[in-house]
Amino acid sequence: MVHTKNHVTSVPDLHSVSWDTFDKLATGADGTTTWSVLRSADRSRRLLLLSGLVNLAKADESVAGPLISVETAWDLLVRAEETEPEALERVIAHPYTGSWAGYTTRLIEQGLTGECPLWVHYGYLHTLAAAAAIHAGLQFTIRVPVWNGTVVLPTLGAARLDEGDGFTTAEVHGAAGSFTITGDRSQAAPGTAAWNPLREFRFETGGRVLALRLDDLDPHRGLYHPIPPDRLTEAEAANWRDLLDEAWRLIVEHLPEYAEILPAGLISIVPNPAVPFRLPSASTGEAFGSAVIAEPEAEEPATLAAALVHEFQHIRLGGLLQLARLHDDDRTERLYAPWREDPRPLSGLVHGVYAFFGVSAFWRALSRAHPEDRLAAFEFAHWRAQTWQTLESIRNDAALTDAGRRFLDELATVLGPWQNEPGAPEAVHWAEKLAADHYAGWRLRHIRPEPELIADFARAWLEGEPCPRVIPGGRLDTVSDGEWANARADLIRVRFGRDGERRLSQVWSQVPGALDGDHQWIAGSDDVARTAYRAVLDQDPEHAAALIGLGLSLPAGPATHALLGVPELVRAVHRVLRDAGKSPAFDELAGWIGEAQA
Repeated sequence: MVHTKNHVTSVPDLHSVSWDTFDKLATGADGTTTWSVLRSADRSRRLLLLSGLVNLAKADESVAGPLISVETAWDLLVRAEETEPEALERVIAHPYTGSWAGYTTRLIEQGLTGECPLWVHYGYLHTLAAAAAIHAGLQFTIRVPVWNGTVVLPTLGAARLDEGDGFTTAEVHGAAGSFTITGDRSQAAPGTAAWNPLREFRFETGGRVLALRLDDLDPHRGLYHPIPPDRLTEAEAANWRDLLDEAWRLIVEHLPEYAEILPAGLISIVPNPAVPFRLPSASTGEAFGSAVIAEPEAEEPATLAAALVHEFQHIRLGGLLQLARLHDDDRTERLYAPWREDPRPLSGLVHGVYAFFGVSAFWRALSRAHPEDRLAAFEFAHWRAQTWQTLESIRNDAALTDAGRRFLDELATVLGPWQNEPGAPEAVHWAEKLAADHYAGWRLRHIRPEPELIADFARAWLEGEPCPRVIPGGRLDTVSDGEWANARADLIRVRFGRDGERRLSQVWSQVPGALDGDHQWIAGSDDVARTAYRAVLDQDPEHAAALIGLGLSLPAGPATHALLGVPELVRAVHRVLRDAGKSPAFDELAGWIGEAQA
């Protein structure tokens, strides 16, 4: 059978992006037409991967295991496309079709063992074919894999069968859009207790519509490998619906240029369990259109809105990177990123700069509209500065291509002027403190002073000599030297939130890793905080967070300069002195080192 261009079995088109579109993507000024370019490129990537998997199965029919041949599943996809092209597009555009295709290709090419037998991984193609056939209203029968009693039909939902644990198969029979799933001992169909439909929400504000799936079912919804369904309760789903509705309203009202295009690029949310006092999120380029987000607290719609913008930016850049190479394939973990605890490759910083550019845009708009919103003012002050400093640090990186430099230069034309906009003094002050805290903590975890240098400093101290000249340097170690809670960042955000001072006093001890000194410092009691940090260090001289906290709470001077600029050197010298039977006060040693700091 011959299929015409753009059909599932045809060779994908070559894709390109104009410089005008490229520049607009960099600054976030692109419209919805750009998304047809990005989606088309991603569709072609998926079809190439699908075609490759089918060809591999032709060469080894055993990969299908107890299922029908992979070619037969492919033929069902073709039938669905011929009957109703949109039916095929729904499963091809499903974010986790991309995740599955990439994951399974890697399993085969690298000879890896997955979470399931290979035939179960391959069987995702059979579930895609079944879903497409149901959307197209076809009459069909196809056998699909069952994992621990569960059958997932992508874009539709999941059936819970009484087939026991492990891996087996069930039969999907469909006709006129209806279907049943039958195992050896049980059956499920829409409308029965055994069937869980995929939850789909529609939000509308000011004529702008956002359609989102809340996918807690698809096995490839995670970031790295297949995971079983984890169904939310109705109450949990309702909480998500309400918060997403409010977050969408904030984006429409305050960031209309993003509201125009975000619905085309973000179509699925994977809900993760709540993380106290934080809202972590993530995405992967293979799952184009999806974001993994932790459950927000009820009072966090603005933070959720910022997370949606953040992940949309990652998705948008991921699409562009299929069309343009912004940097060499340098995966060396060598750079500081103020949003991560570990050294990052250049690619991570480019992605982060673009994502936090969007985050800065959201908080900027919200703080302008609501000057009384202290959290919005703080988040804008923090992210505009951190994003700009990171952009400046990589603009001339040797691994950037010409296109990469152009991309960052275009972005800088928008982000640069924001640095000069007036901000609430309190917000700017704490943004600077948080930046210093994070950088010092990163150095303490990942920079190792040379042993000879440490010995020279310790000898000079013991002999009462002036401190040798201090030039920040050292060896970068990608393995972290201890855990780091970043509790002060959480506490600062509590303080700037609704009824912040009262809530800070009530909940600070519930923040993971928070010290009494952290609470006192953020509450404004520097003297009390210093005493508390010193008490912790007297008991545990290796306590990293207390050491940096001491530097933050001290008055400006040489000791602060050393504790926040070269904390790894202060700690390393203190270790040697302790081993020699001396244990000076950290601020005394830091003041001595700070006097000689370049």
